[in-house]
Amino acid sequence: MLGVTDYGTFVVTIIVFLLIPGPGNLALITSTSKGGIRGGLGATMGVILGDQVLMWSAVAGVAALLAAYPDAFHAVQWLGAGYLAWLGAKMLLAKPGSAPVLTITAGHYLRQALMITLLNPKAILFYMAFFPLFVDPARQQGLVTYGFMAATIAVITFLYGLTSVLLTYFLAERIRANPMVTRVLEKVAGLFLVGFGIKLAISR
Repeated sequence: MLGVTDYGTFVVTIIVFLLIPGPGNLALITSTSKGGIRGGLGATMGVILGDQVLMWSAVAGVAALLAAYPDAFHAVQWLGAGYLAWLGAKMLLAKPGSAPVLTITAGHYLRQALMITLLNPKAILFYMAFFPLFVDPARQQGLVTYGFMAATIAVITFLYGLTSVLLTYFLAERIRANPMVTRVLEKVAGLFLVGFGIKLAISR
């Protein structure tokens, strides 16, 4: 299909990767719990936009550039780690009744999720290695093939994000009545963000 081999496996693989816990999933959950469906969908669009930038950067050969200049790679890696840890620390240190770390504005959620996605340079290397696995050299149509794969990932990510947002929203409605549960969940989310930041910083 448009130069993509085993399209069904490609789709299933993307879904599996989306299900793996990570900063993107945490951004969707946290944004929805703070900003409702509007905030969650804003974060979903931020993840999609970030993924598209990373995918097309990989296609353009940015991965090769990062591999040739490891200092640049590590600089972006540390920047991403610091951003995640900073968000996590703010959530951990927030006092009861203080303004939320994530403001209830869908545009803000989009930008925040976009930043979290973009500041993971390893994703570029992942896409650089992942795409060729499903490209048929004999039938591939260049940018058309990659565009079809990128569009597929965007649609699947949107559907996954929409499902996650709706589930999180209706679960969040039940726990909002208990401020203690909300504070505990915020601290847990903060711990995970700090953990993701540390993991990104020390992984080489």
